[in-house]
Amino acid sequence: MNLVWHVSILVLYIGIFSEGASRPDVVNVGAIFTFSTINGKVSQIAIKAAEDDINSDPSILGGTKLSILMHDSNFSGFLGIIGALKFMETDTVAIIGPQHSVMAHVLSHLANELHVPLLSFTALDPTLSRLQYPYFIQTAPNDEFQMTAIADMISYFRWGEIVAVYSDDDQSRNGITALGDKLAERRCKITYKAALPPDPTATQSDVRDQLVKVQMMEARVIVLHTYSKTGLLVFKEAQNLGMMDHGYVWIASTWLSTVLDSVSPLPSKTAHSIQGVLTLRPHTPNSTRKSAFMSRWQKLSNNSIGFNPYGLYAYDTVWMIARAVDLLLDQQGTISFSNGSYLNRMGKGTLNLSALSIFDGGKQLLDNILRTNMTGLTGPIQFSPDRSPFHPSFDILNVIETGHRQIGYWSNYSGLSVVTPETLYTRPPNRSSSSQQLDSVVWPGGTTEKPRGWVFANNGRPLRIGVPNRVSYQDFVSRSRVNGTDTVQGYCIDVFLAAIKLLPYAVPYRFILFGDGHKNPSYSELVNMITTNVFDAVVGDIAIVPNRTKIVDFTQPYIESGLVVVAPVKKSNSSAWTFLRPFTPSMWAVTAVFFLIIGTVVWILEHRINDEFRGPPRKQIATILWFSFSTMFFAHRENTVSTLGRVVIIIWLFVVLIINSSYTASLTSILTVQQLSSPITGIDSLVTSTERIGFQVGSFAENYLMEELNIPKSRLVALGSPEEYAVALENRTVAAVVDEEPYIELFLSDHCKFKIRGQEFTKSGWGFAFPRDSPLALDLSTAILTLSENGELQRIHDKWLSRKSCGSQANESDELQLESFLGLFLICGAACILALLIYFCLILCQYSRHGIPEESDPSRGAGSHSARVRTFLSFADEKEDVYKSKSKRKREEMQSSSRVKEDESKRTQMDSSQQRHDCEISVH
Repeated sequence: MNLVWHVSILVLYIGIFSEGASRPDVVNVGAIFTFSTINGKVSQIAIKAAEDDINSDPSILGGTKLSILMHDSNFSGFLGIIGALKFMETDTVAIIGPQHSVMAHVLSHLANELHVPLLSFTALDPTLSRLQYPYFIQTAPNDEFQMTAIADMISYFRWGEIVAVYSDDDQSRNGITALGDKLAERRCKITYKAALPPDPTATQSDVRDQLVKVQMMEARVIVLHTYSKTGLLVFKEAQNLGMMDHGYVWIASTWLSTVLDSVSPLPSKTAHSIQGVLTLRPHTPNSTRKSAFMSRWQKLSNNSIGFNPYGLYAYDTVWMIARAVDLLLDQQGTISFSNGSYLNRMGKGTLNLSALSIFDGGKQLLDNILRTNMTGLTGPIQFSPDRSPFHPSFDILNVIETGHRQIGYWSNYSGLSVVTPETLYTRPPNRSSSSQQLDSVVWPGGTTEKPRGWVFANNGRPLRIGVPNRVSYQDFVSRSRVNGTDTVQGYCIDVFLAAIKLLPYAVPYRFILFGDGHKNPSYSELVNMITTNVFDAVVGDIAIVPNRTKIVDFTQPYIESGLVVVAPVKKSNSSAWTFLRPFTPSMWAVTAVFFLIIGTVVWILEHRINDEFRGPPRKQIATILWFSFSTMFFAHRENTVSTLGRVVIIIWLFVVLIINSSYTASLTSILTVQQLSSPITGIDSLVTSTERIGFQVGSFAENYLMEELNIPKSRLVALGSPEEYAVALENRTVAAVVDEEPYIELFLSDHCKFKIRGQEFTKSGWGFAFPRDSPLALDLSTAILTLSENGELQRIHDKWLSRKSCGSQANESDELQLESFLGLFLICGAACILALLIYFCLILCQYSRHGIPEESDPSRGAGSHSARVRTFLSFADEKEDVYKSKSKRKREEMQSSSRVKEDESKRTQMDSSQQRHDCEISVH
């Protein structure tokens, strides 16, 4: 009985619960588009097809009908708002749209308050933040990804500056802002922004006025971010202005690909006006479902419009909503709306907000949408934490005469590639520059050669080139007057003119002298004038130093330069002891000691076996000295007999050969070349001294000496000409002058009393200065390298700077240091020691075998030890032949003694035997 009662209660509970959770008959969804646009027409067809497919599929919504109501905003933000309010009054669970971001910003506020999710695949403004608009969802990649793709393309083709043409509305403006940020990350920039009235209000005159301004700019890479009506008008006017010819680059955002896909065939004038343009198209992977849907398109559209990828996004967006609603109902959620007191309090009784309804399940539906994980016509659909689609990607198209062709892909995973993104997803991500690839492009004008991307500004103004008005060293830059006209000439000018001639385009320019003509100008101030737009470039003897490279770009150096020290020197007088100067005292001492060592070692090795190294002590000492020093001239007469002695002599003669050759060469140099001396030996001795230092007016040397070497300004003296250098050095006003090597070389060619002391202590060069990221700097660098390779740079140098010098620099001491020969002495010393060790080992072995006297008594202590030492020394001093004859006689004597002892023993034994025999006879 209790069991039946419990079952009855359970059945009643299930019935009540099922009734409360029953699915609604209809779920309303709104859609807001401009029906007359390409995307509006395509979206209408795709959304209707999705609605029909969902309602015919019993596995979706479980019998609940999906009803999609569409509203035409007709390019009007006001009508779009009215349509949204109308949907809010009719219990709509979600809204697809709006088509444009302008309306999305406004309608998102409504969605936030009424908890109605807003899903758009065309309002792709990157500033529609999920934090500010939590109920707004972009179901297609937003414009930040598209602008990243365009920035990667610009970087790939190595263009540095572009012009942006865009409609002045939220989506286009914010997209261009995003493009500027992405370009800055790649060291590129937007040099001019041409804003057009919002689509479709732009007129032909509006477009023409902006394009004329663009035509005056240097940049020839133009990014067009707008909508189809305005975009096609821009290309039409650009063609009329000759801006679709050779030299221009046009990159259009995805609006152009929708035109190419959906409008077929294009009018001939329109098709001709977009030849060579690059554009992007949202990438959707191929699939069976996608192919089936595209095959249905002709019937669905009734041939009214062509298919484009945004139709796929529209179709998938409807399915996302349907699956989210189905999940909401499965989660026991309800489709209910309320218009409580909250809205009335917001309106304060003056607004009729009670007509609007808050969707009670809106937050749950929003969460279900964001957790979508399905495969649609556009491929796998899933949202990342920032609500962007996973792996956004684009096709890159090139418009050609016969239509368009695909030249590659861009994906957020691996950048530019000719391989499909789906293939790259199976590999590790690779964004290296070497992995970025695109197929060849047909550019405007029909050329396949990559455009340079910039020209000189077409505003009637030639390039303003600042030139230093020097008063000294005018071989580099000087002012001259030809036919009554001021002009400039010199080494630096000739290099610039030769490089300009190698450029594949004409460069209009004019030189402008900088300086008062009474003293050299400040080169730092001259370079700074590029940043203030006084000059477009600076040409001259401009040193490439770090603080200048921070504000301008330099070309490749056309001459090496660096700071050096020049000081007065005096000629060293010859003396009676000049012949000692090739070697330092330590070298002389070590050489003399080694002569004695070699003589001693050879005497030791030869003494016992060579009669020439024997005799009275005085004779032997004389032999050692004579033999040692005669080897200096290879005049030694004594023959060496021992193998060890010969090895030592061979090594020593090699050392003597090197020493003789070096001494001869050094002495010859001392006697024939001018010898100079100065208390200043280089920058180190100059810094540690308290002497005053001269520098050239306007040079960077002043700042370098103060900032890098911490030399007080009170020690620095500004000098304006080579003549002032000479006077200051001769009068000891300065101890030395610090200047760049090219100047000093010219100075020394006329002033022989001074020489460079030490080595150059900075490394730099001279180049031409241009504004940051100037493409002309790169092209001139290439031209300078060409001049260097073909020898023209050297010919210009010889023309202006080759002068006969006073003589070679004598910066270093001519004395030969011991360190130069240390290796030879070490080898020779090691050979001597090794030979002596071998010799003494052999002597000890011989002495132990034959030289120890038998009568020595070990018990006699110290006296016996000294006796053994004397015996050993006597043995070592004894000639080997004598030692051998003594050994032989000793052996013979020992043998004779042994035989006598044996005979005596035998006789004793015989006598004993005879005695025993006699005893035995007597006994008997």
